[in-house]
Amino acid sequence: MRKSAARHGEPAERLQKILAQLGLASRREAEAWIRAGRLSVNGTQATLGLRVAPNDEVRLDGRVVRRHAAPQMRIFICHRSPGETLGRPHEEPGDAAMASRLPGRAGRRFIAVSPMPRSDGGLELLTSDGELAVKLQRAARHVASEFSVRVRGELTEVQLQGILSGVLDRGTALVVESCEKAGGEGANRWYSVTARGGSGKDVRQLFERQAALVSRVLRTRFGPLTLARNIARGQFRELTREQTQALTAMADSRSSSP
Repeated sequence: MRKSAARHGEPAERLQKILAQLGLASRREAEAWIRAGRLSVNGTQATLGLRVAPNDEVRLDGRVVRRHAAPQMRIFICHRSPGETLGRPHEEPGDAAMASRLPGRAGRRFIAVSPMPRSDGGLELLTSDGELAVKLQRAARHVASEFSVRVRGELTEVQLQGILSGVLDRGTALVVESCEKAGGEGANRWYSVTARGGSGKDVRQLFERQAALVSRVLRTRFGPLTLARNIARGQFRELTREQTQALTAMADSRSSSP
């Protein structure tokens, strides 16, 4: 039985971080696997906090975890239709899950960053890099995002002010930077909302607290990324180098903030 090279001062990283970098799981999921006894290192059951060196043998459920050819980090921006399944079929039952249609060579598993509720849609981010997904999830609590919200009828000034207050049911408040009319037909009206740190669920709640009848919430921007008009519903695009750099810079700056 080999001893972990980490004990001899060789470069080593925490086991959950390695699994996240490989795109096998988020750090939280990897920690759950460790607690459940599903992981071993050099034949010994892994424990939380264990550091693993490059030449250590890691097994998940008895099968060796290959680390020599980790998948390249790739990020996709997707235009999800309301009701469309986001995850893989075995994770989220449904037909033609969006993650299933992404190029298989991008990674073994895709992780959604701050996903919209299934009943809504718009911009979704999927990445094969678990470590980046964790950073972006944290950043999502602070960055500005834009949403298009469809309601029944026109909102009153009192309702608009209530939305701008940002107060949620749990007693906390979002920083709502703007809420403006964005057109509409018949009885439906669209409003464009910019909120800092808000999820799709939070934005819907802002409107419903003001007795607005919400039929749809679509995310159109997340931090530096905007959902381009040429990405049709159900379609996706891999981020350009410039977009990837902007997104990772945002994630890194937030992860280093106090």
